[in-house]
Amino acid sequence: MSFRSWAGIALVILVVGILALIVWGIRSVVSAVPTPSDLAEAFEPEPYEEIGPVVISSIRDMARLTTVEAVEYTIVEKGTDRGWLDWARGDSIQLFAVARIGAGVDLSEVTVRDARVDTEEGVVELVIPRAEIQYVAVDNEATQILDRETGIFTRGDPRLESDARQIADEVLRQSAIDAGLLERAEENAREVLTDFLLGLGYRDVVVEFEN
Repeated sequence: MSFRSWAGIALVILVVGILALIVWGIRSVVSAVPTPSDLAEAFEPEPYEEIGPVVISSIRDMARLTTVEAVEYTIVEKGTDRGWLDWARGDSIQLFAVARIGAGVDLSEVTVRDARVDTEEGVVELVIPRAEIQYVAVDNEATQILDRETGIFTRGDPRLESDARQIADEVLRQSAIDAGLLERAEENAREVLTDFLLGLGYRDVVVEFEN
């Protein structure tokens, strides 16, 4: 076969190869273009994904969630009993104490492990700490000394009033617990978190408290 024939064959092979590359490139570009079904799938909303760090972070931002507050008062008598020498060495105080008592739930420690999500049903289950007394704030304007008695040979203990206030703090704290303030705080916390998660698009929310 002559050189001219070989050159013709080589030219045909080269042209066929170039055409093949062009066709392959066009097919690659076409396959990369999203179809209408691809676009619909990409923009389809998925509101029931597993609770992630963003949602947990939002819950933790509530931190010490105070959900109920009560006003309590008590009368505390504090002093030293000197018996028949009270007239000389006795020291006593009668304190009327009023305080605002707040109860709530500390959400700062809630993590992803405390939440479970049923993605098919859109149900969120959340476990949070139990409610606790978060503060006892004495109302200094309403709190007053009703009576203070000291013997004629004593100036009175300057710490007696602060001791009476501390006792009042403990009494009022326990009184609030006995009155069911913690249970009310948990009910309110459950309602707040349920509304919050339903607002994110979940169908049902179950909030439980740690044992």
